[in-house]
Amino acid sequence: MDRLSDIGVIKDILSRHGFTFSKSLGQNFLVNPSVCPRIAEMGNAGKGFGIIEIGTGIGVLTNELAKRADKVCAIEIDKRLMPVLEETLAEYDNVKIINEDVLKVDLKKLIEDEFSGLEVAVCANLPYYITSPIIMALLEQRLPIKSVTVMVQKEAAQRLCAKLGTRDVGAVTVAVRYYCEPKVLFNVSRGSFMPAPNVDSCVIRLDIKETTPEGVTDEAFFFKTVRAAFSQRRKTLVNSVSSGLGVDKAVVIKACEQAGLPSTIRPEQLLMEQFTAFSEELRKLI
Repeated sequence: MDRLSDIGVIKDILSRHGFTFSKSLGQNFLVNPSVCPRIAEMGNAGKGFGIIEIGTGIGVLTNELAKRADKVCAIEIDKRLMPVLEETLAEYDNVKIINEDVLKVDLKKLIEDEFSGLEVAVCANLPYYITSPIIMALLEQRLPIKSVTVMVQKEAAQRLCAKLGTRDVGAVTVAVRYYCEPKVLFNVSRGSFMPAPNVDSCVIRLDIKETTPEGVTDEAFFFKTVRAAFSQRRKTLVNSVSSGLGVDKAVVIKACEQAGLPSTIRPEQLLMEQFTAFSEELRKLI
């Protein structure tokens, strides 16, 4: 359906279906006509690709994905949007709508069942309140996907795509860099949505790495250490990890020394190889 980013068309469709926006679901629908085509083009929607979309809204992005990709599986949690999507996506026979919570969907099985013979990518306009849990769920499952292209809050984009060793780094930054190469694509103003949120957004793409960093023998312990490191942002690595993991400070200092790190270093100053070396040394000592 054309003109899905026209505010008048949107209001008419939603009114006819008795739909009202849900604050608890963080619903803000795109009304800027230039944004969704760019997301589709830059998010690997093309011939030979199957796309998993997370959060359809009324189907503005879904339309653009369906025009380009061989198949689209769109996962939408709000059952009230099902009749809306039946109308707005009626012309496409390569779209499957799944009315589920994406965090409860077996995505590996979905890919096996729906995208045989296709490359797979993820595209999403994510609600701000659940951005990190969804991104981490996608990465931690080690899905056979090429990329994750998402629209997130601008501040979240800065943290997700920050370079290690800089002040914007957090635990999620290290996790993202562990699994993929993040890239900022373009900014999206708050006026591009209905209703308009109180913050601006940004579209980023996470290109999945073929191999994860060397030197990590226990991923669970590595990520536990990373989370502990950033649990108290104004403290040193030694103090944060000692407190977060309940490990004697002297042991953490020794792990720093053996990894070639000063005991005064702060978590945001570490590069990936330093995090992996520190985690391995600490694991041997406790």
